[in-house]
Amino acid sequence: MQKIFARRAIVDGREWAATALTIENGAFTEVRHSADPAEADVVLEDGTLIPGLIDLQVNGYHGIDFSHADPAGWQHIAQRLPETGVTSFAAAFVSAPVPDLTQALGRCHTAMNTPSSTPRARLLGAHVEGPFLSPAHAGAHNPSFFCDPEPEQISALLNAAPTGTLAAITLAPERVSALTAIEELASAGVLVSLGHTDATAAQTHAAIDAGARCVTHLYSAQRPFHHRDPGVIGQTLVDPRVSFSLVLDGHHLSPQAAQLAFATGASRLVLVTDAVAAAGTTPGRYQLGNQTIHTTADRPPTSANGAFAGSTLRLDRALANAVRLGLPLPDAVTAAATRPADLLARPDLGRIAVGAQADLVWLDEDLTARAAWIGGELAFGTPLRPRRFDPPSRQHGEADAEAHPG
Repeated sequence: MQKIFARRAIVDGREWAATALTIENGAFTEVRHSADPAEADVVLEDGTLIPGLIDLQVNGYHGIDFSHADPAGWQHIAQRLPETGVTSFAAAFVSAPVPDLTQALGRCHTAMNTPSSTPRARLLGAHVEGPFLSPAHAGAHNPSFFCDPEPEQISALLNAAPTGTLAAITLAPERVSALTAIEELASAGVLVSLGHTDATAAQTHAAIDAGARCVTHLYSAQRPFHHRDPGVIGQTLVDPRVSFSLVLDGHHLSPQAAQLAFATGASRLVLVTDAVAAAGTTPGRYQLGNQTIHTTADRPPTSANGAFAGSTLRLDRALANAVRLGLPLPDAVTAAATRPADLLARPDLGRIAVGAQADLVWLDEDLTARAAWIGGELAFGTPLRPRRFDPPSRQHGEADAEAHPG
């Protein structure tokens, strides 16, 4: 049994002062207000304790791309992500031939079930982004791989690995057979998200009717908004049935666009990084699927055609950027922890609540991850000492690469 006391915490979407947590067998057994830290094993007198963050779109990290990662690479990323506040994540695969994606799903399943002797971020499955996308909004994807989501293609993906491995898929709803595919995927428990699309508002509405529950990196690689042709952006902003993700790195969208999304849909917001192999390391050339991407210190990675190719954003920085743009901290925590868990039907994650997994992040005053626990085990930070917890120094070479909006 372990007891943690925090002077400030985010619990159930609200700010709590003087919070006492009891953890047994990796889960919370008690969550209560308490002004007395006397019995605590760990006392956090400053900063903010929040549930572990969940990133639904991680293509790679620390020079490793999930499309090409070996078992050691999968484990390395999972062990390092807690430094950014991420305690659970979905591994993202960009567009590729469906047979290649089925093999990638098999590798993901293996990684999900490989034991580790050290705490690491939970791998919640794969997020397959493509190949059922629109060539009009390909972004950094290779359009030569694009195709319609015909029944045999969907069956191949669903049958590639045991249920739960394919956690999410991004597709363009205007493609032939897309609505049927959405229905089949949703009935199989897959989170269907709309993205890289030229869909009209009516096509977006039909896709949501069919079971789509999210929109991938709203605004980016989508039909532009027009007052007589609102497209996927307009439909998403007014439709309470669908959530949407944002990449808040200060480059992918303007502060005003982010604030518009907050004003119309803060209760449906999901923060993601869309991080690629260039994240957490030095500028240079890296792989994203079958393409070479290039990153510099002052802008996101780009592909050969100049399109943004993911980001080098940390999820704790995305949370901090949201707060700087006016989103209350409890709402930002919900967007980066609770709502992603809910979209993947994981009520045991993303919250500080009795019965949930004891995944926690201690943020400093700048909302940077200072320590992280997974299932009650310290995954990042200074070794625990009774009644004291010293902040860790920044990892060498891990300075944030993204610019902050504002």
